[in-house]
Amino acid sequence: MKDCKLLIIWHSRTGGSRQLADAAAQGAGASGQCIAAEEVTPDHFLAAAGYLFVGPENLAALSGAMKEMFDRCYYPCLGQIEGRPYATIICAGSDGENAQRQLDRIATGWRLKRVADPVIVNTDAQTPEAILAPKRIPDDRRTEAQDMGAALAEGLAAGIF
Repeated sequence: MKDCKLLIIWHSRTGGSRQLADAAAQGAGASGQCIAAEEVTPDHFLAAAGYLFVGPENLAALSGAMKEMFDRCYYPCLGQIEGRPYATIICAGSDGENAQRQLDRIATGWRLKRVADPVIVNTDAQTPEAILAPKRIPDDRRTEAQDMGAALAEGLAAGIF
């Protein structure tokens, strides 16, 4: 497994979070590794200097795949990654606040350190058809994710975090 500076972990059913994770990875360049939540292992966490978690809010909570990844990797990483920096991007159909709070509570339990304000991208998907439809994240929000990936990678490289 290659060592990476920034591990970008994502989950997406309709493509919104995936677009944001890909944009962040583009910003991070060679310093980033973008991997789906279901493929993440404890070794990925241990090899990274910092983390960007990108996922959807589903039914007012963090997606099950993201939560399962945290559950699966917690004990093998316990005592080995405390104090490492993290940031978040939540893709939501309405407000995304509860998923954000849930992710922050998990990160607190993992003893990670937030280093950037949370980003919540609201797709306004409110009907069953809109919720299930493939998402198209606007350019300005993808640019915001790209900038976050670049800033996190630069901060890690410079030893700021």
